[in-house]
Amino acid sequence: MFLAFRHNLTDSLSFAYPGKGHFENDEMIKRRSSLSCVAILCGVLGFEGSQMPPSENGRFRDVDWGRTAAHPNQLARQQNHTTETPDQWVDLGQRVHGGFGSYLALGIRIGLDAMHRLNATARTLDVTYYNGAIAPCPCVVDGIMIATTSTPGQNLLRVASTPSPEGTFGVAEIHDRTTGKILRYTIPDRAKLQLDTWNQVTSGRQRYDAVMRASEETLFSVKMIR
Repeated sequence: MFLAFRHNLTDSLSFAYPGKGHFENDEMIKRRSSLSCVAILCGVLGFEGSQMPPSENGRFRDVDWGRTAAHPNQLARQQNHTTETPDQWVDLGQRVHGGFGSYLALGIRIGLDAMHRLNATARTLDVTYYNGAIAPCPCVVDGIMIATTSTPGQNLLRVASTPSPEGTFGVAEIHDRTTGKILRYTIPDRAKLQLDTWNQVTSGRQRYDAVMRASEETLFSVKMIR
């Protein structure tokens, strides 16, 4: 690549600054020498146009060229971490689910927890939710859906026809398709009383805050099953 670049540069200089055979005046020699040094430096460093740092607001970012570049997958994982605020989660839940209750908030908490534990990116998790016999609806799974961006339309989320085991409010199995790891979240049946109480005495953002502040042990247990 460097030899071809230098050859093209030489041809361009010969065209732009025609001399008489190999004889050139001092100014031509200086200009050609400067450009040749640039070409040599680019070749030694292996520099290409594609290596220019990405721009921000029309300006190039400062880059530490001596630092080892992060792997693209690592950058993707960093950039895909959620930045939604609590109010945005509540608004999103209301628009997607038609209302925002404590079951939905619990699903968001489980989904975000799984994303964190698995260091997952959007649309890489496969979710199967088992609804408990005592649960009035599988609303929890809608919270998991919006937190992980795994949807039925992508064939990444489903509610199983088989109910969760006795003594549970629901069970979510979340599979990272990239690593093969699987987390199982078990919501105990005793969590229903607390969830229903929050629905009765709070609303919207208050429900979200109540679920997020509650201790994990009162809402679910999680186990790596593979």
